[in-house]
Amino acid sequence: MSLDVLVPELERLRDADLYRRRRVQQGPQQPRARIDGRELLSFCSNDYLGLANHPEVIAALQRGAERWGVGSGAAHLVNGHSAAHEALEEELAAFTGRERALLFSTGYMANLGVISALAGRRDTLLQDKLNHASLLDAAQLSRATLRRYAHADATALAEQLERHPETRLVITDGVFSMDGDLAPLPALAEQARRADAWLMVDDAHGLGVLGPGGRGSLAHFGLDQDAAPILMGTLGKALGVSGAFVAGPAVLIETLIQRARSYIYTTATPPALAEATRVSLRLAERETWRREHLQALIIRLRDGATRLGLELMASATPIQPLVAGSAARALAWSRALEERGILVGAIRPPTVPEGSARLRITLSAAHTESDVDRLLAALAELPRADRAD
Repeated sequence: MSLDVLVPELERLRDADLYRRRRVQQGPQQPRARIDGRELLSFCSNDYLGLANHPEVIAALQRGAERWGVGSGAAHLVNGHSAAHEALEEELAAFTGRERALLFSTGYMANLGVISALAGRRDTLLQDKLNHASLLDAAQLSRATLRRYAHADATALAEQLERHPETRLVITDGVFSMDGDLAPLPALAEQARRADAWLMVDDAHGLGVLGPGGRGSLAHFGLDQDAAPILMGTLGKALGVSGAFVAGPAVLIETLIQRARSYIYTTATPPALAEATRVSLRLAERETWRREHLQALIIRLRDGATRLGLELMASATPIQPLVAGSAARALAWSRALEERGILVGAIRPPTVPEGSARLRITLSAAHTESDVDRLLAALAELPRADRAD
């Protein structure tokens, strides 16, 4: 069969304004970036603390490569687990207040590994309706029964738990990646406790940003390991590097080492990267001004948008979505901003529900107040439903 049978679906995506294309970054990750040959002010990176191009992190990576080489050479369980990996795992456990931590290559692989290791055919998983795709995919691959409760609704979760007392795992994002809002973690933890189910929190977008020392959304709410025994965090967002980890009780980590296929059957990340992450972790914890500045930028953007009559979605995090409605309008807005030298991605279905295509504006501690003011000036010129387009 010819692969040409795939062409009509690609054409359908283009016609529906749902076609995705990659951009070529021609320099380091930073607000003022060279992308596709143009200098653009970027508001679409998850580098929330501005650490991706930090000189101390770069130097740590270079030193790590000089000591450890470039590749790890094998999986962690063969001979790819270095002293650098071990040290980082210990520091991540201490940072998050958990007994132990385990490194994974990506957040996607961490979620696949945890859920498939802990649940199977006879189990039921309850997930927030707006959870990240990796959590939903992991549930399907585990062959457990997946049921979803209304977004950020602890009462809806309680009703589902009452109907499905066999539930093993309750799973939620800490910060929802497309809406920027927080899960009601204390209420979810209480419902999971009552049902004798484990609470798993994917804190990819909370780690480094929320809580004392940037310890994440669970720390923001004062929840410990007993309240939420399974924590997944990524290293490629606020920490500015790459990879992910799972933290929790020692028995959880030992179980994952024995059973998580996405950990067992993949090459370990480079030890040099672990060394860079250790430095990034210390910077994130120590340099509290980054979170303070980021919070000030969030307030500045939201106040400015209100004055312009623009309604951003309810979010106290660096993720500040502006709903356009249709995919076509979101693309038009994104293109209009790009014409003014500003890059903001248009997020369209299936990433978000139909009718809620949006600009996903993300802020970084590396942005300045004048950067935000420039964005607001450009947003003021966007064609809106209350104006003639």
